[in-house]
This record gives sequence, C-alpha cells and structure tokens, in this order.
Amino acid sequence: MAAIGKIRSWGPVLATVIGLALFAFIAEEMFRSCEATSNERRQQVGEVLGKKISVQEFQALVDEYQDVIKMTQGRDNLSEDELNQVKDQVWQQFVNNTILEKEAAKLGLTVTDQEMQNILKAGTNPMLAQTPFVNQQTGRFDVTQLTKFLADYKKAQQTAGSADMVEQYQRIYNYWKFIEKNIRQQILAQKYQSLLGQCLLSNPVSAKMAFADQNEESNVLLAAVPYASINDNDVKVSDADLKAKYDEQKEMYKQYVESRDIKYVDFAVEASAADRTALMKTMQDAKQQFEAGQAVAEVVRKAQSQQPYLGLAVTRAALPSDIAAKIDSMQIGQVSAPFETKYDNTLNVVKYINKVQQPDSVEYRVIQVGGETADEAAKRADSIYTALQGGADFEALAKKYGQTGAKQWMTSAMYERSQSLDADTKNYISSITTLGAGETKNLQFTQGNIVLQVTARRNMVDKYDVAVVKHTIDFSKDTYSQAYNKFSQYVSENKTLEALEKNAQKFGFKVQERKNVYNSEHNIAGLRSTRDAMKWIFDAKEGDVSPLYECGNNDNLLVIALTKVHPVGYRDLADVEDIVKQQVINDKKFEKAAEKLAGVKDIAAAKTKGAKVDSVNQITFAAPVFVQAAGGSEPALSGAVAAVKQGQFSPKVVKGNGAAYMFQVLSKKTREGVKFDAKQQAQRLQQQAMQAASRFMNELYLKADVKDNRYLFF
Repeated sequence: MAAIGKIRSWGPVLATVIGLALFAFIAEEMFRSCEATSNERRQQVGEVLGKKISVQEFQALVDEYQDVIKMTQGRDNLSEDELNQVKDQVWQQFVNNTILEKEAAKLGLTVTDQEMQNILKAGTNPMLAQTPFVNQQTGRFDVTQLTKFLADYKKAQQTAGSADMVEQYQRIYNYWKFIEKNIRQQILAQKYQSLLGQCLLSNPVSAKMAFADQNEESNVLLAAVPYASINDNDVKVSDADLKAKYDEQKEMYKQYVESRDIKYVDFAVEASAADRTALMKTMQDAKQQFEAGQAVAEVVRKAQSQQPYLGLAVTRAALPSDIAAKIDSMQIGQVSAPFETKYDNTLNVVKYINKVQQPDSVEYRVIQVGGETADEAAKRADSIYTALQGGADFEALAKKYGQTGAKQWMTSAMYERSQSLDADTKNYISSITTLGAGETKNLQFTQGNIVLQVTARRNMVDKYDVAVVKHTIDFSKDTYSQAYNKFSQYVSENKTLEALEKNAQKFGFKVQERKNVYNSEHNIAGLRSTRDAMKWIFDAKEGDVSPLYECGNNDNLLVIALTKVHPVGYRDLADVEDIVKQQVINDKKFEKAAEKLAGVKDIAAAKTKGAKVDSVNQITFAAPVFVQAAGGSEPALSGAVAAVKQGQFSPKVVKGNGAAYMFQVLSKKTREGVKFDAKQQAQRLQQQAMQAASRFMNELYLKADVKDNRYLFF
C-alpha cells in the first residue's frame, strides 16, 4: 500500500513527463510533415487552380517541345533565348490547358476518340500537315500512312531491331503524340469558344444600329481648345484632387501579379589598352603572313580566328555582315589592314582570294564503290566511270552495286556555315559545285571511291573565297581581376542604397533604376545568367542590398538594391501619382476651356474665344476620330457627333483626351457603295462576338490563382 501511495504521489510528475513525451512525438511528426510540405513546395514550378506542376514534370514538357522543334527544323541545339521562349510557351500552354480543362469539365465538353478519328479521316486540320504522314502527290495528310506507321512502331517495339531504327521510330511516335495532344486541346478550346460565342446574339434592330454606326459618316467644322495651349502653372493640383481622381479610377490600378522596383549598378568589364595592344599584334602578324603568301588555312588556324576558313567559295550570306561589306571595297588578292567592328566588338583582317560564279543549288547522284583493298575499289570505280562515259545507264549500274542512284539536291546553305571540313568532304563539295550538268567524276577517298555525276545546276550566284581572322576584343585575366577587385571594394564599402548612390560616381559607376520587375522575366538589366539575382530580388525586403553577382557572359558585375514591393492588389497612389496628376491637370484644363467656351452658339464665336477651327470629315460612331490639333484619337468626340443632327451645333462642350471641343455638323450621309443587308450584318456581328469570346482566357486567368515559381529553377 505504501508503494502504491508513493506512486500516486508521483502522479503529477508522471503526467507531466508523459505529456511532454507525447508533445515531443507530435511535434516531431508535425516538423516532418512541415519539412515534407516545404520540400514539395520547393520542387513546384507553379500552380493553377490548385493543380501543381513539379520541376521534373515541367522539364519533361520542355524536353518534349524541344524535341519537336529539333525534329521539324533539323536542329541539334537551341540558343538560350530560344530555350527561354520554349519555357514560356510550355508554361502558357500548361496554364491555358489547366484552366480550359476545368471549365470544359463543368460543362461536360470533351473531345472523343471518334471525333479524333473523324478529324484524321478528314485530314484538313493544319497541324496534320506538319506531320511526316503527308501524301507527296496530293500534299494532304494521309491517315493510312499514320495507321501503317503505328502498326510498324508496335512491331518495332516487340522485335529487336537496330538501335538507330528503334530510336527513329520512337522520335516520330513522340512527335505524333505531341501533335495528337495539341489537336485535342485545340478542338476543346474551339468548342468552348463556340459555345461562349453563341451566347452573344444579334437581332435585326442591333444589326441596323451597328450598320449605321459603321457607315454613317459626318463632316463637321470643329473648334478645339487643346489642353496644351493652357499653361500648367495656371492649374493648381491639391492632394485632395489626386486622392479623389485616384478613387475614381482605382480599378485601373489593380495589379494581379506582384512586381518589384530595383536600383542596380551594372559594370561591364572591357579590354584594357594593354589587351588591345596584344590583340593588335596578333592581327598585324596575320596580315603580314597573308601578304607573304603563307597558306591561308594555316594562318587562320594559328591566329585562332573565330571565323573558320573552309577553303571553298561561299555566298555573301555566309559571311559576317562586316566582312561582306569590307570586300566591296577590296580587290582580289588584297589584304586589309586590321579594322574594328563595333557591333560584335571584334578586330578583323581579311584576305580576298577570289570571286567565282557557281550554282546555288546542284542536283547530283552517286555510286559508292568499295573493295577488299583500295586498289580493288579504284579499279572497280574506273570501270564504272568508263562505262558511264560510254553511255551506260547510271541507275542500272547503281542497282548492280546495291544502290538506287537516286538524284538529290545540295544547296550552298548545307555546307557553307560549317565550322570545319576535312579534305575528303572539301574535295567532294568542290567537285559537286564545279562540275557541269551531265559531267561525271571519279573521286578517290580514304574509305573508297565515289563516282559522282551532276545532273542539273540552278541559280548561278557570286561566291567569294575569303580568309578572315576575326577576334573578339576580350579582356585578359589581369584586367578582369582588377575590375572585380574594384567593384568588390565598392560593394563591400557600401551596404545601403543611400551609400551605393552617394559613392557610385567616386568609383566611376552609375546607379540605374528599373521599376516593375516580374518573376516571369528571364534576366535582369538585359544580362544573361542572372537567375541567382532574380531569386534574390523576390526573396529580399525593401531596402536590402544584394551580394555581388558575376553574370552576363562572365563579363559583367552586378549589385542590386530592392526599393519597392508592389503586392497583388491596388497600386498605391504614390506609385501612379504621375498618371493621376496628368488626369487631374487635364480635368482642370478642360474646366478652364469650358469656361472660355461658355455661351458659345456657333463656330465663329468659338474662334473669337481662341479655339482652333478645322474641318474633320468621315467621322463614324464605330471608330474614334483623329484630331490633328490634339495630336490623338478622340472616342468621346465620335460619340458626340453621332448624337447631333445635320446642320446643328453641339449643345455642350465635349471633353476629349487632348482638348475641349465644340462643332457644327455640316452633313451626314451613308458611305457610298454600301447597302444594308440584315443577314450579312447579323453574320458580321456574330463574327465580332466570336472574336470577343476568344478573349475568354484572360478573364479566366484572373480567377485561376496562378502561382508562377519558374524563376526559382530556370
């Protein structure tokens, strides 16, 4: 009993210990849950209507789009700017499709498999013409070709074929699935838009009114008092005026996406005088070697030129624009002095070797000849060449050696932008471009022989054999190090925006401003590789100063200060004060102009009050009239003129965007050559309704609670 009593005496302590243990257990689980949620959030590129997309899912969509572009355009890689465009398009498609799918689901709208089959059978959808399944004779999509491919693809997946063949099948299949997916999304959007457009109806009365609005033209004598003619100093604007105008127009200043204002210092590292001197010596050496007759390819290689020398004449389009312009003033055999090109920041030396006329396109065919030894291949090729010279049929000979001998075209663009050509390739291209139509040549290569025959030549153009040494005027490591140390000192000694601005001139820098930076942008201050800076901007607080960023093409140094955060909602009056103030000034100037025109009953009286008088013709209600005196369009004037009958004077002063107006309607008549057709006009209004309905996505977007976090990843 004593033991039990003792245990009971520990009851409060035990309850506390157990409670703490339970709390620790719950807290640990809560921490794990919060950490998991945080990790999930860090992996989310964005969210639309509650639907999240992870960085892996988004990257998969980007890769899919890239593969389509590479396949359709024959590209191996995309530039940074092109890749950014792809990411923007993929994001916009994700947003639009997510919104549309949810709206369509509410209405029961779908695109069935049977509808897709009907679309494929019709073959008229423009996207289908972009597929490989187009009949070459009709130029139209052929569903039987698609059906055959899908069957072949399925077999290729089940049987072990060559890796190249399987990969090719897979690429085409992936491309087709991309097209199919986009057609479904396109048709669904068309259904939704059509349904929405049918809600906007026309009737005979509205059709007649719309016809009159578009075709009844008024000629007027216009008296205008431009606001610009009234001195700004004669107008007093109070804080109360600004507040009242802001409240009146507040909806105009609603912001749906957060933006931020920054001030920044961007320092572009440039080549020093010593760097330029060293590069100029390289260019002078190249010039001397060109003039001494050294092998141009070797001179270009040793000088490490950024412009390769192919050893072939190329079209003007293949040359950099500065080089193409330079040879216009040179003679064949001449070597230029080193010259600078500002737009690409280079020094250049040019040797103009030759100018020839060659076809831009050549049709040719070949027979590839091999053998156990090089001698055997050469003898076999000689016999084929001799037979062809004797009149033998080219395709028949090709088939004898297991080849088709099919004709193919080669254009200048296929080779002249190459970075390098080996000796065999150069010989091959040179033979194709220099042989005449009907001529045959036996080419001996390392791997065997090729019997080549040119069958047609088209579009004779001037081509230029030009050797170029082109070098960017780059800074040295020492120059960059000195610039970095200077900028680093500036950043480390100035930790506030006030200090950055105060001491910028002392260091030779300039503080610049950028308002309304959005997280959907790809760079800061027009510089590449500023993702870390973008992440800092949208994580910083007002007044913060960033660390030093190395960005651009490793040639720019950047520091940023965050000056203002504009959250989602209404912009503060201070942010839009300049716009509001101009509106208030115009209002007060209109009041002064209206006072000046008070009691005016005709144009002559308005002129005596200082109004500018001019005739304005062909004014319709449906389009804003452009007024020369005000320097802009005036929708209010178009509406006012439509309400006044022929011969009458305006009953009151009209408030325009750029002036106050009064007018005399000289005539009103329907535009010549048009006649009211109720059915045609109703159709026109229905088309306008469909155009209005096409803007549905903007409205739905505002309600979709879109969260865009791409700046964290891309």
